[in-house]
Amino acid sequence: MRIKWFSFIRVTGLLLVLLYHFYQKSLPGGFIGVDVFFAFSGFLITALLIDEYRRTDQINLLGFLKRRFYRIVPPIVIMVLLTLPFALLIRNDFLANIGQQIAAAFGFMTNWYEIFIGSNYESQFNPHLFLHTWSLAVEVHFYIFWGLVLWFFSRKKLSLGRFRGAIFLASTALFFLGYLVMFISSLLVNNLSVVYFSTFSHSFPFYLGAMTATMAGVTETTKRFKKNVELWSVRRTLVQFIGSFAVLLLLGFVLTFDGRLTYLFGFALASLFACLMIYAARVLHDKLPDVQEPLIITFFSDISYGIYLFHWPFYIIFSQLMPNWVASLLTFFLSTIFAAISFYIIEPLIAGKKPKLLGIDIDVTPYKKWLAGGGVVLALASLIIAVTAPKLGEFESGVLVDSLNQADTNLTLTNQRTAGDANAMSNVLVIGDSVTLRSSDAFTDLMPDALVDATVSRNFGNAFDIFKTNIDSGTLPETVVIAVGVNSPDNYTNQIQQFLDALPDGRRLVLVTPYNAQDLSQMSEIHDYELKLAAENSYVTVADWYQVARDNSDIWNGTDGVHYSQSSSGADLYVQTIQSAVAEASRKPAKGQ
Repeated sequence: MRIKWFSFIRVTGLLLVLLYHFYQKSLPGGFIGVDVFFAFSGFLITALLIDEYRRTDQINLLGFLKRRFYRIVPPIVIMVLLTLPFALLIRNDFLANIGQQIAAAFGFMTNWYEIFIGSNYESQFNPHLFLHTWSLAVEVHFYIFWGLVLWFFSRKKLSLGRFRGAIFLASTALFFLGYLVMFISSLLVNNLSVVYFSTFSHSFPFYLGAMTATMAGVTETTKRFKKNVELWSVRRTLVQFIGSFAVLLLLGFVLTFDGRLTYLFGFALASLFACLMIYAARVLHDKLPDVQEPLIITFFSDISYGIYLFHWPFYIIFSQLMPNWVASLLTFFLSTIFAAISFYIIEPLIAGKKPKLLGIDIDVTPYKKWLAGGGVVLALASLIIAVTAPKLGEFESGVLVDSLNQADTNLTLTNQRTAGDANAMSNVLVIGDSVTLRSSDAFTDLMPDALVDATVSRNFGNAFDIFKTNIDSGTLPETVVIAVGVNSPDNYTNQIQQFLDALPDGRRLVLVTPYNAQDLSQMSEIHDYELKLAAENSYVTVADWYQVARDNSDIWNGTDGVHYSQSSSGADLYVQTIQSAVAEASRKPAKGQ
């Protein structure tokens, strides 16, 4: 039995995710689209298993897992085979360790793989092509666990009412347990991606959906639900349906991935309003039996899972090759085409069914050999790519070498200085990110007396911890360079201000303006703000890397737009920019002078 208006739930989740990935700055909280999918999956799976128990007085666990296998596995295999060859068009950084990523995706362990390697969901200069399969991993974990729980209940031969009640109690307990894990974990960890990826902390939307299923259902509904169908007017139902959608969209605009409130309340609210939308959709189905949902919504609902699978790797690849709006359009177009082929043709063939497009039979008999041959070719190509892919990409190799060079240089400088060396306080400390780290050799050549503390993905918050530690220990040099703005585009005014407020008298601050070719508007804002601070505070100087980077476009050929080409003069230009700013700062009064 197909519930007509459920298609809008799937499309809502898909829309939020696509807009978030394509235009993250415009919809920073669109990641809650995944939670909409989670809540809907929890509802649908639970409702269908209740229907099965009503019909057969049992739950066929093997049959349930087999249905889930045919729905989930073929599309993910097709996605990997079709998208991997496209990755040859871009830098080998995106293919580094691709075999492990594929294994994690096929084994539905991507979420734990990302946690194990210390990944940050939003801060990856070379995003993993199959990072998005973390959500499939959590979903499969839920299917296996929840299927076993409901199978166990079915073995007790409970009445339908008691069976439904047992599910409600179990799902309620698991919802609160999972939400509590997310709530507490988000207060204890620094890398919130661990909380986001974890099955234990991010499964609770499924159980809220399961609770909703026990109160409504698909075929087998409750007496209270049937009463609501009679009592609720179409207008009242539409208000809940559209209002829930509006709240989800609003949450997409106001939530941020690194915001604690997102984890304390945001995901729970998104799941709640997804369930309110689901319940209203189920009521609408019964109240409007003669009204059909738009065919275009049905179509995109059918292929929403496939579009979700295809869009991420395609977008990562195309965004490296063309402007964002072109990459977004091309990604959406190809994802729709491949998702439709997968859902309407290939998946039914694998499951031994006759392919159909929106109810119309499709005869692919003459093309079966071509499809099989194409699959073999793609499988061999993917195997070759995975086997020959480098263990480390150019960027990661450079970071490793630069880290070793930085450690060696700082050790040498430390050995040269003694606690009583008065000149030690007059030296320069550079607190930087991966761009700074990439310039280690140039710092050694051009600023040999500078202490450089740089690491990948460092933001203003991480930099301030180092800054404050030096203040507390009395080892803060006379001039401090902060070069981390590219990782801190949000709330930068308050984050920069904390450095100015904490800077002791007699010290100078150099701010390095950030550059990211993929986000020039935001970088321009930070650039202008830092120049304004320098004009208002004599002890603040700007090292204008943003302008230098724009004036030297040749150093960005074949890069991610943040890290200059290793073979270019980018390192020297970067350090020279900082060196000039430090020299300028030395001629200006320090704070308090």
